[in-house]
Amino acid sequence: MSADHTARTASVEELKALAHPLRWRILRLCLDRAWTNQELAERLEVAPATVLRHIRALVKTDFLAPEPVRTGAKGALERPYRATGRTWRLGLIDVAGVGLVHQVDLAMLAAHRAEILEAGPDSGRDVSRGVLRLNPESQAEFKTRLADLITEFVRREDPDGEPLSYLWSLAARPAR
Repeated sequence: MSADHTARTASVEELKALAHPLRWRILRLCLDRAWTNQELAERLEVAPATVLRHIRALVKTDFLAPEPVRTGAKGALERPYRATGRTWRLGLIDVAGVGLVHQVDLAMLAAHRAEILEAGPDSGRDVSRGVLRLNPESQAEFKTRLADLITEFVRREDPDGEPLSYLWSLAARPAR
């Protein structure tokens, strides 16, 4: 059975929120557990005020959700945040015609690169790069089949499995 690949088109506000690599890093971290602004700032080696600005943009667009306030280790009240998963199946179409999708693509690539660098030289598990020549019908079939495969493994989610990051990208090559 084929998975539902229906995508909701991202709004201009959502595209703007996703057009920064640090926001993708925040979303990735907050997917597995809730993090506070201070924890994220320390982990990402960025000023807490900078992280808070990015958190607010992600909360405003419902990509990040605040959890109940808790008491931290030093007795201070703190608010953790968790990713909502709304970026999954989000259709990235440049509705404003100002190149926002291109900025989002580059932000995702930069975030993935930063994660690879942070994980170190022994983190690689597999990589593949190649070129294809596909008509629109074949492209649609390729994307659907790959999305089905990814969905199958996302649903499998082995509790004792190694946490892995992947990035799938299909881009037009420059004209000859």
